[in-house]
Amino acid sequence: MHIPIPSNRQRFTIAITIKVKKPMSLGFKVYDPIYPNTHYFRRKAYLERGQKRSIKIPLPVSPEELELEVYDKNTGDDKGLEILDFKIIMMDEPKIWTTPEQQRFMDFSIQFAEKAGYVPAGFYDSPNGEFLFQYLPSIVDAYGKELITPARIHRKMPRVQLSQRLFKTYTIPVRIAILAHEGCHWFLNTRSETNADLCGIRHYLDYGFPKIKAVYAATKIFSRHPELVGETQVKRTRDIVQFIDKYRLAQ
Repeated sequence: MHIPIPSNRQRFTIAITIKVKKPMSLGFKVYDPIYPNTHYFRRKAYLERGQKRSIKIPLPVSPEELELEVYDKNTGDDKGLEILDFKIIMMDEPKIWTTPEQQRFMDFSIQFAEKAGYVPAGFYDSPNGEFLFQYLPSIVDAYGKELITPARIHRKMPRVQLSQRLFKTYTIPVRIAILAHEGCHWFLNTRSETNADLCGIRHYLDYGFPKIKAVYAATKIFSRHPELVGETQVKRTRDIVQFIDKYRLAQ
């Protein structure tokens, strides 16, 4: 089931209610139909026969056109699906509490995240040359071995190295959450992953991006490499979830 949406670079939330006629693993995707690897939202959900599910898809940034796809993940088609309700709810402008420099970094990060799925590797400067993203085929160590990190920032200058191989697989919100995290390492002048996590997530949430993706971005590396998971990573995830819960209560 494909639903075209003339998004016109506006901020809005898609509210949709689905009913299934049989047990089904549903897939939800929102993407730019013109460019590859430009998913603004991806989610899956299992529904029992006759079950209904309402889902809200926040889109604080969008391209000129979007397409919403709802499908059976096992068959790839939409047989047995019924849309009970579909609405577009416009979002207010975000209330961002940050410095002008951090605002410019986030704006640049969002612009790059939207095109990171299809642009070539290379160097990308912000409009005023203030920040630099080095988009590498992959991030490697001094011996040429690929590192598991999708991004890292230079300690003495606002230059971020990004792994094209990994970034192409992420949704746009996850890319933005990762970039916000890296930017906070620079702005706070900190090596602390937790401090950068909470700073970056605050910027990310202020824009209105999906809360669940903030946790997903911070833990994605470790879901692919469970052998690296230890108490430090568990605590990091716990701190993120607690921060998001407090953020929700404050809204």
